[in-house]
Amino acid sequence: MTLVLTHLRWLLCVPLYGLLWACTSQSAPESNFVLLDGSQTSTTQLRGKVTLINFWATSCTACVAEMPQIISTYNQYQSRGFETVAVAMSYDPPSYVVNFAQTRKLPFKVAIDNTGAVAKAWGDTKLTPTTYLVDKQGAIVKRYVGTPDFKEMNQLIEKLLAAT
Repeated sequence: MTLVLTHLRWLLCVPLYGLLWACTSQSAPESNFVLLDGSQTSTTQLRGKVTLINFWATSCTACVAEMPQIISTYNQYQSRGFETVAVAMSYDPPSYVVNFAQTRKLPFKVAIDNTGAVAKAWGDTKLTPTTYLVDKQGAIVKRYVGTPDFKEMNQLIEKLLAAT
């Protein structure tokens, strides 16, 4: 009987371990971001940098509340190879996004996802804020739904920036 239980535990644990490993090493989807100035950047161009991808909306109170901390994080790490792309959701009027970015003097890349294709590629993101932390190799290291724990996130960013 104990041999059967041992094998049963093993059979249950191996797929779970594989699932956990897959979740921690998922590659960021190939995405093209259309920025407010009309230029574009892509996940391919961001390789080699630790990148924060933040899905947000001007109508999202948590998004607006967390933006000063995202600005602070960007300012703290950008000189060390850190990038931020704030992706406005498809339902957010572009004029609101432009106004928000200008009045808050957002120092990082701001993209508008007019068609919703970017949010769809990133796990069909619907809830805001949703933030992804991507390592230098283009792997998603962490996904935050809701406001991140910025102390924890900054420690992770430090670790990722130090990695070769």
